[in-house]
Amino acid sequence: MTRQRFRLGVDVGGTNTDAVLMAGREVVASAKAFTSADVREGVINSVTRLLDKAGQDRADIEAVMIGTTQFVNAFVQRANLAPVAVFRASLPKADGVPPMAAWPDDLTAALRSEIYMVGGGSYYTGKDYAPLDEDALRAAAIDARDKGFKAVAISANFAPIRPDLEERAAKVVRSVIPDARITLSAQVGGMGLIERENAAIINASLADLSVSVVRSLVQAFRDLNIAAPVFISQNDGTLISTETAERFPILTCSAGPTNSIRGAAFLTGLDEAIVADIGGTTTDIGFLLRGFPRETTAANTIGGVRTNFRMPDVLSIGLGGGSRVEGDVGHLTVGPQSVGFRLQTEARVFGGSVLTATDIAVRAGQAVIGDPSRVADLPEALVQAALDVMHAKIEDAVDQVKTSPKPMPLVLVGGGSVLVSRDLRGASQVLRPAHAEVANAVGAAIALASGRVDKLYDVGTLGREAALAQAKAEAVRAAVASGALESEVEVLEVIELPMTHMRTGSVQIKVRAVGPVAALA
Repeated sequence: MTRQRFRLGVDVGGTNTDAVLMAGREVVASAKAFTSADVREGVINSVTRLLDKAGQDRADIEAVMIGTTQFVNAFVQRANLAPVAVFRASLPKADGVPPMAAWPDDLTAALRSEIYMVGGGSYYTGKDYAPLDEDALRAAAIDARDKGFKAVAISANFAPIRPDLEERAAKVVRSVIPDARITLSAQVGGMGLIERENAAIINASLADLSVSVVRSLVQAFRDLNIAAPVFISQNDGTLISTETAERFPILTCSAGPTNSIRGAAFLTGLDEAIVADIGGTTTDIGFLLRGFPRETTAANTIGGVRTNFRMPDVLSIGLGGGSRVEGDVGHLTVGPQSVGFRLQTEARVFGGSVLTATDIAVRAGQAVIGDPSRVADLPEALVQAALDVMHAKIEDAVDQVKTSPKPMPLVLVGGGSVLVSRDLRGASQVLRPAHAEVANAVGAAIALASGRVDKLYDVGTLGREAALAQAKAEAVRAAVASGALESEVEVLEVIELPMTHMRTGSVQIKVRAVGPVAALA
């Protein structure tokens, strides 16, 4: 008799850690626990509850998929960031806007970075306009070493076309600082130098935290006696290895809302809809397109810093189960301040003194959480006013995400979905699928491996069809290298962006390919 195999999906949010056990397309069991200051404890609590409920043998778990917002939360909160030595190889060009020129003052103070600009770089054609000044770079690296820097970001003009420039620079820096954690901008960003460089600096600043968080997560499953391989979900809803997540934590910054959108698609069977993931701290609203989150085409901002790496087009508002409710009926606010994972001690229904959105939902009869008697004294007018504010916030956000005035299905997921009790303007219907409260963990459990290409191709020389075929083949190879089963990889998206400002026939081609993880097929 064939043994049934299971996938374990986990989402570590700012307030809750959710877990699901899946067999094929069936959700066998789910569980929640509050996120702990040390992510390991929250994961152990959640997964232990899950396995006790499911009654399954740990040996039957074939893979663990984890989504986490720990890294983006740390950057936004300016917490646990490593000082970064920033090397830009671009002189005598690209010096008009120095690195980190437009960063928020509190963030530059928190990073305590040092900036080094040296000679070297190429044109968009790939031709050098100046050789890499290795002597200047080595002298800068020595200075960075002497000042104690271990996190390093390296950028160069048109590095996505000439990645060898940054790779050569990395070798020089590593010869001086052997234990440096180096991020190359071509590995994390798109064409634009400033936004790509910003992404590299953000990634480098999270270098120490990523190692501690990822290894803590891996240790949690060792402590649980689960020997299955562990994968981390990234921004586009696909998987990377724990080793890759340690090197590139920036790839996971939007994994939480992305997993929720993917989970909503799976749980409803819809390919196109608006998805609102209401958590403990924020409501993340995104657009489901062809079963995946619609990706942003513009530069995106993380913690006040512009970047251009791939991100889902998600609007986040400060509304969740832990949102503070303050003021009186005439001047009431709900959020954006939140008690976060302290909900279990600070909310009134749990014996605390802070009035939260969860307290309002319990008083309105929309949720059965904690002790309802602790909020029985809340005036009806206050409760209705708070509900009005919450529903209006979500309606306004839905309007911002939609691309047309036509009403669309709205899928509510996340533990905070109990905050919604009415029809919402702009929604043709409001859906709450089974297991909606753990849709993020479901999205992690069903994730695929992926590969991407974002490059300039000379269509004038190659021809359009040959250039597209080359880009698709490169994306498929990248997906296979990421662990996808080659025979089942499919090209999900192809975008062509003619470079009309260039006199050559260059076209920027973006291709995404996805497929099931080969080791699990």
